[in-house]
Amino acid sequence: MDTYAWMVRFAELVSADAERLTRLDSAIGDGDHGSNLDRGMRAAAEALSADLPPGKVLMTAGRTLVSKTGGASGPLYGTALRRAGKALGDASEVGAAELGAALRAALEGVQELGKAEEGDKTMVDALAPAVTAYEAAAGEGLATAARAALDAAEKGAEATVPLQAHKGRASYLGPRSVGHQDPGAASTVLLFRALAETAASS
Repeated sequence: MDTYAWMVRFAELVSADAERLTRLDSAIGDGDHGSNLDRGMRAAAEALSADLPPGKVLMTAGRTLVSKTGGASGPLYGTALRRAGKALGDASEVGAAELGAALRAALEGVQELGKAEEGDKTMVDALAPAVTAYEAAAGEGLATAARAALDAAEKGAEATVPLQAHKGRASYLGPRSVGHQDPGAASTVLLFRALAETAASS
């Protein structure tokens, strides 16, 4: 698995979709999710090098996100990527099983930091089912598992629309948060779309 190509593609997808992410966040949050994550991922992509080991790529991207991204997205995505990178260690090659363990570590990091569970209308609603789907399909190879994760992330993000938010700024709206897709779940879909595209082309 080429984690460098994955992160660069994630940055591209976030940049292309930044306006939509910000619109989603304007409805139930601070209205800066797209712009913040775009700025952070641009900086992360610039900080990376293709000759770094796979785990180091993710750790570097995570550290850059924390330092360059405002709002909740920097700490959450930064923690996710740093935990994933740490799980990969110094390995020079990453297969389906190793990436699955890294994704599980990323999810655990996000949940530890944000204290969110599925159903709280956060990025966890896309991330958790994606990780579970990936693990279930990992035996079929990286590309198949990544595609299964993307499908699950998309369904999870869509399922946040009717939910009432219980975490973050959106929770202040109470019932008014219902009817809007969570922006963090929407950007999590982009993370797995980038993964699926990278896995399919490698």
